[in-house]
Amino acid sequence: RNFLILAFCFRLGAASSLLPKGPSRSQLRPTNRARQPMEKPKCLAIGAAAFGAGLLSSFAIKRLFKYKPPKVWKFTPQGGKFGHLNKPTAGPQQEMKLPKGEHDLQLYSLATPNGVKANIMLEELCDKYGIEYDAYTINIGEGDQFGSGFVGVNPNSKIPALVDYSDEKKPIRVFESGSILVYLADKFDEDGAFLPKDPAKRTEVLNWVFWQVGSAPYLGGGFGHFYNYAPIKIKYAIDRFSMETKRQMDVLERALAGKDGSPGGPYLCGKQYTIADMMIWPWYGVLAQGKLYGDAKNFLELEKYPNVQAWAKLISAREAVMRGRKVTRVWGEDWEQMKERHSKADFDKLPSKP
Repeated sequence: RNFLILAFCFRLGAASSLLPKGPSRSQLRPTNRARQPMEKPKCLAIGAAAFGAGLLSSFAIKRLFKYKPPKVWKFTPQGGKFGHLNKPTAGPQQEMKLPKGEHDLQLYSLATPNGVKANIMLEELCDKYGIEYDAYTINIGEGDQFGSGFVGVNPNSKIPALVDYSDEKKPIRVFESGSILVYLADKFDEDGAFLPKDPAKRTEVLNWVFWQVGSAPYLGGGFGHFYNYAPIKIKYAIDRFSMETKRQMDVLERALAGKDGSPGGPYLCGKQYTIADMMIWPWYGVLAQGKLYGDAKNFLELEKYPNVQAWAKLISAREAVMRGRKVTRVWGEDWEQMKERHSKADFDKLPSKP
């Protein structure tokens, strides 16, 4: 019905062109004769037709784009880059057994911002304590997260997910990136290098860990989706989430400056590099460096956050961070990709960066 209305408007606009016309440009050129004014009835007819077409077109457009929620929502397949994967149901969609390597720790992930957090933590533990692990790619673009094996590790079908086989009889599954980093720190970080043992300092780190867990969906599922992935650009949605993303960047900017009760930089919790930095950098640091969501850095004017820029550069220079970004990455240059990881020596097998 809406399309019929719109078609009628176009027909009305076309019909107006058949009405008697006023003088052409050539007729308006100076002549020796006095210019003859257009007849008043013709002017009124053309004006009325144009006004009517415009009014009805405006009405039709509003009808086409104004959404009124029904009493009961019904699922319809969504558009967008990943829309074909989304359904309103949980549980496995296919039988798929997870691979298992020789180490106690088995990571199943993809090098998205959420996945990179676990990669970085495991690489940091490898550098400091010699902890090794196996990592396997879960390609969310191909639906691997809905395989029966992965759903058994994370019923929410989101990466990353970890299984600790230290006790073969009672393996421990760990899902959600924040839970994984805290679990690994509690079990392996005996010196408190990444999660302090002091209760006050530990709490400050966990404050920021959970800040990231609660805030990043506005950046990724909000701004990132509507700005970069959505099949149509909706000004209201982009404006709303751009505002919130910039507000969050300002929260980090002020924290790194030592304002609002924060200890100040160079790291988020003061002078110690912690899991808070590992949690927040893959989202906000990478965004600040212009490596997330196309031209978002310029769109959001992220150079206006100098403390965040300095912090992002500091984190990105760490060896474990550079390695962590490659683990379970399946896009980009060959030297950036490591579909599976079984030991630190695997990085030496990657092609050299040109």
